[in-house]
Amino acid sequence: MKEGYTNVSRYWLGIPVWRALGGITEIELSAVPYVYNNDKTAVFLDVRPADRYAKKHISGTRNLPNTGIIPGRKDVGEIRKAKNDGRLPYEDHNTRIIVFGDDSANAARVAEALAKEGFHNVAFFRGSVRDVAAAIGKSL
Repeated sequence: MKEGYTNVSRYWLGIPVWRALGGITEIELSAVPYVYNNDKTAVFLDVRPADRYAKKHISGTRNLPNTGIIPGRKDVGEIRKAKNDGRLPYEDHNTRIIVFGDDSANAARVAEALAKEGFHNVAFFRGSVRDVAAAIGKSL
């Protein structure tokens, strides 16, 4: 609590079970460059609208617009398209997925939708796309 966090919970069965049950995690800014530089299989998803992504985005990221996510429905909308066109790892649902955008609520919403689709290693970043770009040393 020293860091200012409130409403913190600990899941006693551990992170693998938490993820298997559809739970998502939050990645801290300090971990973003570590994952980006060391996990060559990780997928970084920018959830901003497609037109904003097309204008400026971090190279190597993929776009999954939050506007195409249909809450509570499985294998429909933008997620289904992303499974079919390769933006999402179709073969290995344990691939690490980092979700970010300009709005942490949208990033968390997309991360939750992906977890409900059976992706087991999903984390969202609470900061902005600019924070991600700066952390990994890429321009936007």
